[in-house]
Order: sequence, then structure tokens, then C-alpha cells
Amino acid sequence: MPVISAKRMQDRADSILRAAKTVFSEKGYEGSSIADIARAADVSDGLVYRYFRNKRDLLYHVLRVFYERILVDLERSVMAETTFEAQLRELIRRHLSVFVADTDLCRLFISEVRVASDYHGSAIQELNRAYTSVLIKIVDQAVAAGTVRGDINPRLLRDIIFGAIEHRAWRFVNSRGALDVEETTDELTALLTRGLLAPPARRRAGARAG
Repeated sequence: MPVISAKRMQDRADSILRAAKTVFSEKGYEGSSIADIARAADVSDGLVYRYFRNKRDLLYHVLRVFYERILVDLERSVMAETTFEAQLRELIRRHLSVFVADTDLCRLFISEVRVASDYHGSAIQELNRAYTSVLIKIVDQAVAAGTVRGDINPRLLRDIIFGAIEHRAWRFVNSRGALDVEETTDELTALLTRGLLAPPARRRAGARAG
């Protein structure tokens, strides 16, 4: 039997993952089968099982690749900003943009993955927490600097922001309306910063302490 190179094996796995992402996005998780994915990847069912244990394993790897990409993009763009207001705006804008760029995958995650009985405590939930923890990080830094009020609960704020974005984007995700990323970003950022920012005197004190 000929030896398959590591690169060839990786190329096959990547091809199967791309096919799985397409099939899951188009048919949903429950409506998809290994046979569908194998057909889309132009390989046999048996070859899929050589690389992935089952359909759930495929879903995890599809979402892992997705989260790793958007997490790197989010951290890089948010941390490039120098003020809390700008960081918050960039975080909101980037998350809204995910709904536009990966609409079908976002729909899959919200409507099927997150509501599944095995979601809580799963590796997929941990990926989602890593993504949303970027917000907690910038809030903690801003509180320490005196920019944001110290009585703000970062985790409650995380739920408010990501929940509001999801609610706003849901009609668009289900093809029932447009999503203006820039306008929604401006409105949500303005609304939030009014309640988050510390009084100017405290902000000056925090800057001197830093």
C-alpha cells in the first residue's frame, strides 16, 4: 500500500472540512449526513471516517476552524485601538460583520448547536467563551484604568452586547431584512458608552495612576 504524505492527509482533511461546512450550512446539522459530506468532498464515506470519528466530530472541527479564525481577527483588530470607546466599537463592528460574512454558519450555531443537549460544558461552548472573553478583557482593562465605572459587571455586559447583536442580526440571518453594520455599530456603541464611562474626574485620576 502506498504511503500517503502528511501534506496529502492534511489536504484531504481540509477538503472534507470545507465540504462539511458547506453541507451543514445548507442543510443544517440534523439534515446532513456523512454521505452528503463525502459526496460534496468527492470522497468515499469510509474515507471521511478515517479522518473524523462521526458527524459530531466533524461539526466540532468545522466550528473550531471558524472560531480560531474569527478570534484571531477580533483580538488583532480590537487590541489595535487605543481607547475603550474605539475598542468597544470595533468589537461590535467585527461581531456584526461575522453575521454578514458567515450567515449560514451563524444560523446553524444559534438554531441547532447552542440549543443541543450536549452543548453546555462542550468544547464548542469553550470556543464561544474564548471568543466573547475579548470583551471581558477590554472592560477589565478599562475599569483598572478608571475609564469605565468600577461597578460594571463585565459578564452581564457581555451577555447584553452579544445578545443585542444576535437579536438585531437574527432577521437578517433568516433572510427577513437587511443588516446595516456601520449604522448598528454606531447606535449600539453610543447607547452603551453613555452608561459605561466613568465621570471625567475619575477618568483623569485613573490615567494619572496608570
